[in-house]
Parts: sequence; C-alpha cells; structure tokens
Amino acid sequence: MEIKDKIAEMKGIPTFDDLSKKLKESVAVVTFKKLDGDERIMTCTKDFNVIPKENHPKTEKQPPKGNITVWDVNAKGWRSFVYERVTKVQFNG
Repeated sequence: MEIKDKIAEMKGIPTFDDLSKKLKESVAVVTFKKLDGDERIMTCTKDFNVIPKENHPKTEKQPPKGNITVWDVNAKGWRSFVYERVTKVQFNG
C-alpha cells in the first residue's frame, strides 16, 4: 500500500483517484480546510447529469496537481479544493 493510500485510509476518506472517479458519478459532501484555516463544507459533483449543460467545461484543462475541480451544487459554480486538506467525505445515497 502506498503512503498516500494509507493516509487516506487513516483519515477515513477515499484516495485522490477514487474520490475523483466517484464524483463523476454522484454528489458528495466534502469537508476541507481552506488555505486560511477555516473549515468549508461543500456539496459538489463532477457528474454532467447534475451540472447544467451551459456550465459543462469547454476544454479539458487540468487543475494544479493535488487539486480537485468540482461543481458546487449550492453555489452553482465551479470550485476547487486541495485534496490533502480534505477531512471528511460523505456520498449521498
């Protein structure tokens, strides 16, 4: 088991790859620490069935390494977070 996988297991969250994959299929509530130290809870997805068609990405631009770009369901906009700062992940359903 790789160190990054062990850390994810210890934190009780999916690995980076698993989280990215699951977000393409469902909505999740992700809790993470923002860069200023505040905690943020965001309901988000990468599922194109949930994201309004006019907001689908026009390009395949990759986020900075270690970041995950998602659609914030409540704010109705694109956001990103640093995976290493994730403290909790809950999938709906």
